[in-house]
Amino acid sequence: MVVSSESSDATPASDNVFALFEAAASAHRDRPFLISNGKPLLDYAAMLEETGRAAAWLHAIGVTPGDRVVVQAHKSPAAVILYLACLRAGAVFIPLNTAYQRSELSYFLSDAEPRLLVASAGLPGAAVAFEGARIELAETIEAAPWVDVTATIPVVQRSAADAAAILYTSGTTGRSKGAVLTHGNLSSNVIVLGQAWRWRDDDVLLHALPIFHAHGLFVALHCALLYASPILFHERFDAAAVLRDFRSATVFMGVPTFYTRLLAEPAFTRELCARMRLFVSGSAPLLDATFAEFVERAGHSILERYGMTEALMITSNPYDGPRVAGSVGPPLPGISVRIVTEDGKPAAVGQPGVLELKGPNLFTGYWRNPEKTAQDHTADGYFISGDIATRDEAGFIRIVGRAKDLIISGGYNVYPKEVEMTIDAIEGVAESAVIGVPHPDFGEGVVAVVARAAGATLAVDDITAAVTVQLAAFKRPKASIIVDELPRNAMGKVQKAELRDKYKDLFIRRSA
Repeated sequence: MVVSSESSDATPASDNVFALFEAAASAHRDRPFLISNGKPLLDYAAMLEETGRAAAWLHAIGVTPGDRVVVQAHKSPAAVILYLACLRAGAVFIPLNTAYQRSELSYFLSDAEPRLLVASAGLPGAAVAFEGARIELAETIEAAPWVDVTATIPVVQRSAADAAAILYTSGTTGRSKGAVLTHGNLSSNVIVLGQAWRWRDDDVLLHALPIFHAHGLFVALHCALLYASPILFHERFDAAAVLRDFRSATVFMGVPTFYTRLLAEPAFTRELCARMRLFVSGSAPLLDATFAEFVERAGHSILERYGMTEALMITSNPYDGPRVAGSVGPPLPGISVRIVTEDGKPAAVGQPGVLELKGPNLFTGYWRNPEKTAQDHTADGYFISGDIATRDEAGFIRIVGRAKDLIISGGYNVYPKEVEMTIDAIEGVAESAVIGVPHPDFGEGVVAVVARAAGATLAVDDITAAVTVQLAAFKRPKASIIVDELPRNAMGKVQKAELRDKYKDLFIRRSA
């Protein structure tokens, strides 16, 4: 298994995905690992040492292989070390969005039943005492409680089928589900991506994505670790700061919002991109206009790919050959994708249908939810993505809609039912319909169309106040509209398509 040009003979002694990263790091111990503001924070030797001590700390406080560790922490070098230490120790890592509020966090904790909770100071996780946990951590992640540990432990043996992480993804029922991802899922996907994207021994990754999300954690970070590549580490996306690092980087990964904001910067030029070899976009659809403008301004075609929490990366535009605007490319090697119509038959070329997939990247199921796991799989083992897609004669896939009622805003998944449940509980609300409409910055903006109860004195400010307390910022409506009643069909079903059409220009008009 080749992980770098100097370590082609390295064979990991375990199926633990960290063993891949250890092999690469051991061959490049003096190479910078994390770099911030032009200053190396850690080299790969220090990464191995730090993760060994952090894994020993986990072991010392009673975290054993298979135990779940919930982390709600700001992006930082310590957060990266803790994640890698969980892999190394065989624990199951559960990252949570830093925007989640206390009520949301309480659900995740009761569902996951973790052995350990680690949080950043000031976040809800730092104030929550989970009675079911056998260990409660008093220190925050900023304290890096493993710093005084002198011992290290080797990489814990794990099989490819053992759980490595659980990522929570919301559902149309309003309750989040934990997608269980194995060491085999993570290993197979990063190896395929490294080959597909022609990762080089001299690559430098510019990392500005969050690390509670599959894109930043399992795609960007893992690709760099597989080849012991230096990482230009940004704790958040800031267009001006990112541009300052362009001359030192070769690879950049982002959501479409990153690219629209880069294009809005006068300093973004072709000359600035001269050293870059690869720009990757995902987590939300990239507009054709953004793709075209980027080619003109940067001299690069953005490589768009398609993935989801339950299956990591599924398709990718080619590294060599044409990258088609609006397409997410053909399936990655080893992954089987099919598109089926409502009657279960294979869709013809150009005919839309539900995308189904199978491969070593596919999760083992939803945590403690066998019914939902079975519901989302076919009898022959394909996962039903819920995305509506087409395939052209060359095998390139386009995602044209979503069968599941999903909004993608700024690269984050927003499930309307969860937002509707929060709004419907507000005094004076009869019912609500939450939709996504085009947004010039976020791709889709969340809009709540709310029917006022008879005789109620409901105001938009009442809705805003309630969702601010109950929901993460990315889920909150960017606009709330109060109406007398919601449109329905003859069967009484709310017509969201009609609402999306009615308000499709809402944010476009505002930005004009």
